[in-house]
Amino acid sequence: MKNSPFKSTNAMIFATLGIVINIVFGTVVQTLQIPFLFLDTIGTIFVAVVLGPFAGALTGGLSNVIQGIITNPKTIPFAIVNITVGVVVGVIAKKYKFNLKVAAVTGIILSIVAPLIGTPIVVWVFGGVTGGGTDIIFAWLLASGQKIFTAAFIPRITGNLIDKIGSCLLVAMVLQYLPKNLTFSEGQHNAQK
Repeated sequence: MKNSPFKSTNAMIFATLGIVINIVFGTVVQTLQIPFLFLDTIGTIFVAVVLGPFAGALTGGLSNVIQGIITNPKTIPFAIVNITVGVVVGVIAKKYKFNLKVAAVTGIILSIVAPLIGTPIVVWVFGGVTGGGTDIIFAWLLASGQKIFTAAFIPRITGNLIDKIGSCLLVAMVLQYLPKNLTFSEGQHNAQK
């Protein structure tokens, strides 16, 4: 575990905080059924930038499993989406400074990747309906003659454009206020350059 991102207690606490952020924000949005918003990956994005892709993936996956156990089992199959978010953001943050421009581009990438992974889960596991705010749009598109995959994909890509870009930009703004000596990984080093 020499190169482990969890080589310090502070790193483990930070990753745990990321999980809590995901669960709290995700639960609030899910409870309020806000269309086009999820906010269940902010903690994953934050941890991935600071600690790297492995820690981001672990944070994302554990967030969905824990939230599934505590509040809504429907979130568990989407762990693969949150894991992917952690990997993508972590890899980008290791290579580039995670400033507003990089955050916006990362958000656009995630806006495409997340629904490409999440839509098949929605269709195959849940028949297109998950009990979220996008279900109304899904039902309308399905009733208008769209195929089930298209009806499930369109509201998700629209929502992810808002959610993932906004989440990445929020993390980039918060990173500006972190102490410069708070470094866990190369990702954090690049975020602070």
